Amino acid sequence: MAEEKNLIPIPTVKRLPSYLRLLRQAKEEGERFISATKLASELSLKPIQVRKDIASTGIEGRPRVGFELDELISRITHVLGWDNAAEALIVGAGNLGSALASYGGFEAYGLKISAIFDKDIHKIGTRTGHLTVLPLEKINQYIAENRISIAVIAVPASQAQAVADMLVKCGIRGIWNFAPVNLKLPEDVVMQRTDLATSFAVLSIKLRKKLEERI
Repeated sequence: MAEEKNLIPIPTVKRLPSYLRLLRQAKEEGERFISATKLASELSLKPIQVRKDIASTGIEGRPRVGFELDELISRITHVLGWDNAAEALIVGAGNLGSALASYGGFEAYGLKISAIFDKDIHKIGTRTGHLTVLPLEKINQYIAENRISIAVIAVPASQAQAVADMLVKCGIRGIWNFAPVNLKLPEDVVMQRTDLATSFAVLSIKLRKKLEERI
């Protein structure tokens, strides 16, 4: 499975979750097949791009019928590694960390948030979603006992690097960083940064462009 994901271009990997969302929606509506043209229309892509993306997963459509939903859903889920649920923990029980812990949609993507940690004594022992906030000093033991390899960082930028260093020492090999800072990590640690400011900047530029087009 690792080889499959490595062979698929990153831009394609980024589009696969959007395909999967539409495929699941179509299945809920009672459909059995879906065309590249419909997927392309929903995602503002060209049909040839959709066919190329899906072909990279090893699935081919049927002439005048399209793609069989169950088969394609299963294949994309497998390629993304979402058919084997991974457990992750969150560091930071502030507004963002609590929101992430309370979000129930991660498991649909093969990710289970199993614990949340904080160093604030006023937050330790409180509930956020279905989790109880645990003391940060117990995180090493938790990671070792539960074989956790993924961590979500939801702390202020000033604390993020120290938290990342601690997580790496505890054995974490995958970090999803929500702090607005670039982290320096060993080469064998995978990091994905979600920058809310950058996302909003892109939204603002796109919105301004649309408004200018109407003038």
